[in-house]
Amino acid sequence: MTLPANLSYTEEHEWIEDRDELVRIGITQHAAEALGDIVYVQLPDVGDTIESGQSCGELESTKSVSDLFAPVTGEVVAVNEAVVDDPALVNAEPFGSGWLLEVRVTASGPVLTAEQYAELIG
Repeated sequence: MTLPANLSYTEEHEWIEDRDELVRIGITQHAAEALGDIVYVQLPDVGDTIESGQSCGELESTKSVSDLFAPVTGEVVAVNEAVVDDPALVNAEPFGSGWLLEVRVTASGPVLTAEQYAELIG
């Protein structure tokens, strides 16, 4: 499994990409594989405020339902409607077109480097 070095990661298996004033958030390939075939994605609305460490959405697979935890605090400025319409994108391209939301950050939570995340997942 490849872990892009330009991303930060959380212990809850989300990734964060710094995009100047915003961050883009998704789930890792490890999480997508553990969930199995994702069939439903529920995300916050644009304009909602999310809080680091708190649930801000759900991913439902053929195996289970898993919470999406916010890795940052801030205002949701975009959601990826493509994954809402076609949740399989999260499995197919978790670090690409399967991203979930973009947030204007007011506070960050704890993050890991790619190396630290790789150690976490073994």
